[in-house]
Amino acid sequence: QVQLVQSGGGLVQAGGSLRLSCAASGRTFVGYAMGWFRQAPGKEREFVAAISWIAGNTDYADSVKGRFTISRDNAKNTLYLQMNNLTPEDTAVYYCAASGPMTTVVLTTAKYEYDYWGQGTQVTVSS
Repeated sequence: QVQLVQSGGGLVQAGGSLRLSCAASGRTFVGYAMGWFRQAPGKEREFVAAISWIAGNTDYADSVKGRFTISRDNAKNTLYLQMNNLTPEDTAVYYCAASGPMTTVVLTTAKYEYDYWGQGTQVTVSS
């Protein structure tokens, strides 16, 4: 089983930047889709960004396109989310995720395709 440990996050003013990290242990990520989701208070967890572990193909939610960049370091088994030009609407708990062994796609925005989740990290953007 895959374990995901997140770091980063914190408090930043609007217009600022943060980088989130997600270190993986356990099974390798060969063939996995990786992604970032976020959940604001009182709202459902929503898709932010995804990447195919092997090829590095990416997909983004419309709300973060041009501002966020998802990347991975295969040698370090680490996933990143670079967040620039943050706004208060980005305030949420951010979760990294990896797709499960039964998933046949390598890049997906669907929450149900992800079986492994990080512990979450708070990102708060003040105005």
